[in-house]
Amino acid sequence: MSKQGGTEEHALAEVVGCCSPLAREPLSAAQSVELARVFKAMGDPVRLRLLSLIASHAGGEACVCDLTDVFDLSGPTISHHLKVLREAGLISGERRGTWVYYRVHPDVLAQVSAVLVPAAPDSPAAMPGDREALPVVEA
Repeated sequence: MSKQGGTEEHALAEVVGCCSPLAREPLSAAQSVELARVFKAMGDPVRLRLLSLIASHAGGEACVCDLTDVFDLSGPTISHHLKVLREAGLISGERRGTWVYYRVHPDVLAQVSAVLVPAAPDSPAAMPGDREALPVVEA
Protein backbone atom coordinates (compact mmCIF):
# COMPACT_ATOMS: atom_id res chain seq x y z
CA MET A 1 0.00 0.00 0.00
CA SER A 2 1.26 3.50 -0.76
CA LYS A 3 1.99 6.11 1.91
CA GLN A 4 -0.78 8.32 0.51
CA GLY A 5 -3.35 5.61 1.25
CA GLY A 6 -2.59 5.87 4.96
CA THR A 7 -4.03 9.38 5.13
CA GLU A 8 -7.26 8.26 3.44
CA GLU A 9 -7.55 5.26 5.77
CA HIS A 10 -7.02 7.49 8.80
CA ALA A 11 -9.76 9.89 7.62
CA LEU A 12 -12.12 6.97 7.04
CA ALA A 13 -11.42 5.59 10.52
CA GLU A 14 -12.31 8.98 12.02
CA VAL A 15 -15.61 9.13 10.15
CA VAL A 16 -16.67 5.53 10.69
CA GLY A 17 -14.99 4.85 14.01
CA CYS A 18 -12.17 2.45 14.67
CA CYS A 19 -14.14 -0.65 15.42
CA SER A 20 -17.75 0.30 14.69
CA PRO A 21 -19.64 -2.09 12.45
CA LEU A 22 -20.54 -0.61 9.07
CA ALA A 23 -23.94 -2.32 8.92
CA ARG A 24 -26.74 -2.10 11.45
CA GLU A 25 -27.41 -5.81 11.28
CA PRO A 26 -26.80 -8.65 8.84
CA LEU A 27 -29.29 -8.99 6.02
CA SER A 28 -31.65 -11.95 6.08
CA ALA A 29 -31.61 -14.36 3.15
CA ALA A 30 -34.86 -12.88 1.82
CA GLN A 31 -33.57 -9.30 2.15
CA SER A 32 -30.38 -10.28 0.32
CA VAL A 33 -32.32 -11.76 -2.59
CA GLU A 34 -34.61 -8.73 -2.90
CA LEU A 35 -31.78 -6.20 -2.56
CA ALA A 36 -29.70 -8.07 -5.13
CA ARG A 37 -32.58 -7.74 -7.61
CA VAL A 38 -32.87 -4.02 -6.96
CA PHE A 39 -29.11 -3.45 -7.18
CA LYS A 40 -28.95 -5.55 -10.36
CA ALA A 41 -31.67 -3.40 -11.91
CA MET A 42 -29.69 -0.27 -11.02
CA GLY A 43 -26.40 -1.88 -12.13
CA ASP A 44 -26.92 -1.11 -15.81
CA PRO A 45 -25.78 2.39 -16.89
CA VAL A 46 -28.87 2.98 -19.04
CA ARG A 47 -31.25 1.95 -16.26
CA LEU A 48 -29.37 3.99 -13.68
CA ARG A 49 -29.57 7.03 -15.95
CA LEU A 50 -33.28 6.40 -16.62
CA LEU A 51 -33.89 6.22 -12.88
CA SER A 52 -31.98 9.46 -12.40
CA LEU A 53 -33.87 11.21 -15.20
CA ILE A 54 -37.24 10.16 -13.80
CA ALA A 55 -36.33 11.08 -10.23
CA SER A 56 -35.03 14.52 -11.18
CA HIS A 57 -37.78 15.38 -13.66
CA ALA A 58 -40.02 18.36 -12.84
CA GLY A 59 -43.17 17.28 -11.05
CA GLY A 60 -41.67 13.98 -9.97
CA GLU A 61 -42.70 12.09 -13.07
CA ALA A 62 -41.48 11.78 -16.62
CA CYS A 63 -43.20 10.89 -19.86
CA VAL A 64 -41.62 8.08 -21.83
CA CYS A 65 -41.57 10.52 -24.77
CA ASP A 66 -39.08 12.68 -22.80
CA LEU A 67 -36.89 9.69 -21.92
CA THR A 68 -36.45 8.10 -25.34
CA ASP A 69 -34.86 11.18 -26.94
CA VAL A 70 -32.03 11.20 -24.39
CA PHE A 71 -30.59 7.87 -25.54
CA ASP A 72 -29.29 6.59 -28.83
CA LEU A 73 -31.34 3.42 -28.36
CA SER A 74 -34.49 2.04 -29.95
CA GLY A 75 -37.90 2.43 -28.31
CA PRO A 76 -38.17 -1.29 -27.53
CA THR A 77 -34.78 -1.23 -25.79
CA ILE A 78 -35.83 1.72 -23.61
CA SER A 79 -39.10 -0.10 -22.86
CA HIS A 80 -37.16 -3.17 -21.79
CA HIS A 81 -35.02 -1.13 -19.38
CA LEU A 82 -38.11 0.58 -17.95
CA LYS A 83 -39.74 -2.84 -17.49
CA VAL A 84 -36.72 -4.07 -15.49
CA LEU A 85 -36.91 -0.99 -13.25
CA ARG A 86 -40.67 -1.52 -12.80
CA GLU A 87 -40.26 -5.21 -11.95
CA ALA A 88 -37.60 -4.33 -9.36
CA GLY A 89 -40.13 -2.00 -7.70
CA LEU A 90 -38.07 1.14 -8.35
CA ILE A 91 -40.62 2.89 -10.60
CA SER A 92 -44.26 2.68 -11.58
CA GLY A 93 -45.94 3.72 -14.79
CA GLU A 94 -49.34 5.18 -15.58
CA ARG A 95 -50.78 5.26 -19.08
CA ARG A 96 -52.36 8.57 -20.09
CA GLY A 97 -53.63 8.46 -23.63
CA THR A 98 -50.84 7.22 -25.86
CA TRP A 99 -48.01 7.96 -23.38
CA VAL A 100 -46.83 6.32 -20.18
CA TYR A 101 -45.67 8.51 -17.31
CA TYR A 102 -43.13 7.08 -14.88
CA ARG A 103 -42.60 7.92 -11.24
CA VAL A 104 -39.85 6.78 -8.85
CA HIS A 105 -40.76 5.04 -5.60
CA PRO A 106 -38.80 7.08 -3.04
CA ASP A 107 -39.49 4.58 -0.25
CA VAL A 108 -37.66 1.82 -2.14
CA LEU A 109 -34.71 4.13 -2.82
CA ALA A 110 -34.64 5.05 0.88
CA GLN A 111 -34.57 1.36 1.86
CA VAL A 112 -31.73 0.68 -0.57
CA SER A 113 -29.74 3.65 0.68
CA ALA A 114 -30.30 2.62 4.31
CA VAL A 115 -28.29 -0.53 3.63
CA LEU A 116 -25.37 1.55 2.37
CA VAL A 117 -25.30 4.24 5.05
CA PRO A 118 -23.86 3.25 8.43
CA ALA A 119 -25.90 4.24 11.47
CA ALA A 120 -24.36 5.96 14.47
CA PRO A 121 -23.67 3.33 17.18
CA ASP A 122 -25.96 4.95 19.77
CA SER A 123 -28.76 6.12 17.48
CA PRO A 124 -32.20 4.51 17.67
CA ALA A 125 -31.88 3.68 13.96
CA ALA A 126 -28.94 1.42 14.81
CA MET A 127 -31.07 -0.92 16.89
CA PRO A 128 -31.61 -4.39 15.37
CA GLY A 129 -35.00 -5.08 13.87
CA ASP A 130 -35.69 -1.42 12.96
CA ARG A 131 -35.20 -2.02 9.25
CA GLU A 132 -38.42 -2.30 7.25
CA ALA A 133 -38.77 -5.21 4.87
CA LEU A 134 -38.45 -4.45 1.16
CA PRO A 135 -41.62 -4.94 -0.85
CA VAL A 136 -41.90 -8.34 -2.46
CA VAL A 137 -42.16 -8.05 -6.24
CA GLU A 138 -43.22 -11.05 -8.28
CA ALA A 139 -40.92 -11.95 -11.16
